[in-house]
Amino acid sequence: MSDHARFTHMQDGTEQDWAIIAADFSAYARQLASRIVTHLRLLEGDFGGFPVDRLSHSLQTASRAWRDGQDEEYVVCALLHDIGDTLGSYNHPDIAAAILKPFVSPENLWMVQQHGIFQGYYFFHHLGMDRHLREQFKDHPQYQRTAEFCAKYDAAAFDPDYDSLPLSFFEPMLERLFAQPKNSIYKTAMQEHHAA
Repeated sequence: MSDHARFTHMQDGTEQDWAIIAADFSAYARQLASRIVTHLRLLEGDFGGFPVDRLSHSLQTASRAWRDGQDEEYVVCALLHDIGDTLGSYNHPDIAAAILKPFVSPENLWMVQQHGIFQGYYFFHHLGMDRHLREQFKDHPQYQRTAEFCAKYDAAAFDPDYDSLPLSFFEPMLERLFAQPKNSIYKTAMQEHHAA
């Protein structure tokens, strides 16, 4: 059994306590890609009324992006764009964006975070909503990128006959992307501790 910090209130934590926590954090963080795969598997069998289940939709979106020549970071964003469906019924893009934020470019992060509004172009009018809600972002530098993501990959990924790549194909990409954050308030401190 590993050591544990001894404080009962954070104000009483010592450098030794935080060394224990940082070491555990480092080991736990290395398993992030595996935990994400486990969560993606929760989408299997969850159709939500759609022609394919949510895992199939995610795999199909990522497969389409990969086969179209998008880079790995973009493809992982495509794979995870709806991972929040199980917990964020009313804000699923925010869940995916929160997971991806430390690891992806601002352009890809914005695309994931806003894809729900952009995807609405294809169905909001059937629900009595404004399908042109995305136009509030018409002058944003990522408008076209996000509209294209939805048109080419997300909105097109409901074909039960599409030959999607398996989740195992994407697992090495997840391992590579989630191995090292690009931005996080904890990045420097944890890297220094891990190197020590």
